Amino acid sequence: MAVAALAGAVLAADPAPQAAPRADNQKTPAAAPAPPPFGFEQVVQRAREVAAAPYRDAKGGVPEWLLGITYDQWRDIRFRPDRALWSDTPSNFQVQFFHPGRLYDRQVLINVIDENGVQEVAFSPSVFDYGKNDFASQVPQDLGFAGFRLHFPIKKPEYRDEVIVFLGASYFRAVGRNQVFGVSARGVAVDTAETWGEEFPWFREFWLVRPADDAKTMTIYGLLDGPRVVGAYRFVVEPGAQTRVDVECSLFVRDEVKKIGIAPLTSMFFHGENTQRQFVDFRPEVHDSDGLLLALSSGEWLWRPLDNPSRLAVSGPRADSLSGFGLLQRDRDFDHYQDLETLAETRPSVWQVPWGDWGPGRVEVVEIPTNNDTNDNVVTYFVADRRAKPGEETRVGYTQWWYGDDPARPPGGRVVGTRRDTGTIEGAARFVIDFAGGKLGELPPEEVLRGVVAVTGGDEVAEIRNQHVVPNPHVEGWRLSFQVVPRKREPIELRAYLERGGEVLTETWSSAIVP
Repeated sequence: MAVAALAGAVLAADPAPQAAPRADNQKTPAAAPAPPPFGFEQVVQRAREVAAAPYRDAKGGVPEWLLGITYDQWRDIRFRPDRALWSDTPSNFQVQFFHPGRLYDRQVLINVIDENGVQEVAFSPSVFDYGKNDFASQVPQDLGFAGFRLHFPIKKPEYRDEVIVFLGASYFRAVGRNQVFGVSARGVAVDTAETWGEEFPWFREFWLVRPADDAKTMTIYGLLDGPRVVGAYRFVVEPGAQTRVDVECSLFVRDEVKKIGIAPLTSMFFHGENTQRQFVDFRPEVHDSDGLLLALSSGEWLWRPLDNPSRLAVSGPRADSLSGFGLLQRDRDFDHYQDLETLAETRPSVWQVPWGDWGPGRVEVVEIPTNNDTNDNVVTYFVADRRAKPGEETRVGYTQWWYGDDPARPPGGRVVGTRRDTGTIEGAARFVIDFAGGKLGELPPEEVLRGVVAVTGGDEVAEIRNQHVVPNPHVEGWRLSFQVVPRKREPIELRAYLERGGEVLTETWSSAIVP
């Protein structure tokens, strides 16, 4: 019944009743055991109970008129920073909240865990500035929140930057130092790109563990609910130059699900240097991420450039022993974007490392055609070969890094450019791939490198012709070019890397030709 108040103070729990006076000859009663602390296992139990009950859709709590406001009207509703959680304390962390409306049609319960126990954070229209909107007095006093964001000083000690946001369905996104928001993560992906439609579970409740004032990390628990999948989540957030998020989740399946995507990431790719579709745009490239990076336990690193295809494209590189994967924004050159507003060159990359062995499976990539840059049209996630059964608990964990650039991912040479045209051979596709980094910049230009190019299915599917490797001093690396002549009208999977005397010098480039 006690409710956590905003602006730092948390209402104390109802005071315990005073004990009756005790006669001297009475024995002191044994102290009542302290209630167990609230933690991840309590959220897991809640998820287990929710999964055992029929799904209850929480839509309907937000007035229809609020759902009908424009994007600009919703953006004009701003949380008052002086009403943030812990704003009247020296805490490194502060929490601000989002207002329901427009696309955010569900009320999300948010609680605080501290020395007083667990208390719900109380909503009030007074903690928001409604800007030019004239409907503040119409907002229900008990409306509730749509989500929240954490603030932490990652640039200057005196200013708390926005570092991670939980808002909408199971989405969350973060930044490291000197970055702007771009790619998003999700709690789970359910039947993505299936013909019957994707299911979007949502975080219905959060618990924020109040950190010590000088803490560098903060723990968040979340309860995810959906028609067929329920989950308990623990997030440990460590903001910094590379913001680290440790994610642990326990998933329960209510009903049969064909495909559960673990550690999903969602991003936008409109067009880039490798895009074959033509768009009228003053910007040379428009994307929040430009490729998928995959690391296998065998030591191989695989890079797959993203694209905006003319029709839905779904690929799934095998990952029988996965070391890590993520969506990266490798291109950090402003001249390649020329956008003073979106600052695409400062969008974060996200690298994810599994805890333990997730078993055999695939990292699926879904690329959805789009004619503008307002849609997140790229999704990637891990799909295990073993399908979860109703009633089972699936527990996994992984660590995310949200960062700018890291020469250790991968440790050797990497792809820095992919271009494609029709080449000089009728019916062919020509690929031009630039590699840099690792040992490549140290090699003299007279060195002879070999390009290893392979077609899944071999010569029966396609022929590789006119292959060349030459130095490219403009990237301090080397350029591989080749032409592919299809022999069948079917998708062609390609892989390529550079080697010298049997030594692999680069990650493996991977792409496809779709007839």
